Amino acid sequence: MRFVDFYFDFSSTNSYFAALLLPEICARNDARVNWMPAHFAALFRGTGFDTMAMTPRKARYLWRDHARYAELTGLPFRKPSRFPIKTSSSLRAALAAGHTSQPDDGGALREQAQRTISQAIMRAYWERDEDISDRRVIASIASSAGFDGARLIELADAEPARAELAALTEGAIARGVFGAPTFFVSSEMFWGKDRLDFVERWLKRAE
Repeated sequence: MRFVDFYFDFSSTNSYFAALLLPEICARNDARVNWMPAHFAALFRGTGFDTMAMTPRKARYLWRDHARYAELTGLPFRKPSRFPIKTSSSLRAALAAGHTSQPDDGGALREQAQRTISQAIMRAYWERDEDISDRRVIASIASSAGFDGARLIELADAEPARAELAALTEGAIARGVFGAPTFFVSSEMFWGKDRLDFVERWLKRAE
């Protein structure tokens, strides 16, 4: 079984598209997604990148481009009223979801749990404009996705989830990650949703 490490943040527009498209790519290439939520606000601080350094005309173009991409892929999409948004609680919830699954040797159940909650949170923010910085909203999203929402928030607020998120973020910096989404196929790094075709080509090369 091959894996694609997927670094993402819920506040990243392009991560939304990747979170829904990457699993399909992996499924048809006998691969599995490693869901690796990272706190990109902290990553940007650590690397000196200013995510808000953008001219108004470029911002207008990017939102229009996102709308075109949504039309192309058939994925629902709307510009949220809260952007950017704080995502640390949602990111920790995605990590905590993986620890609620039953243990299995291959990690398939953990991957499924993290996929379910990550896609649910992405859809809540980028399709329905829900406030995913609010722990009560996160709990509701989790409950609707089949989790014990209250318990998931407890796990997300606990120190192990906080330490795990910090470690994943530091690990992303160490691997050279500078933006979301970023994918690794073995040691090969790809950045951006528009490189998903490269990810698939690399998976095919490794067959």
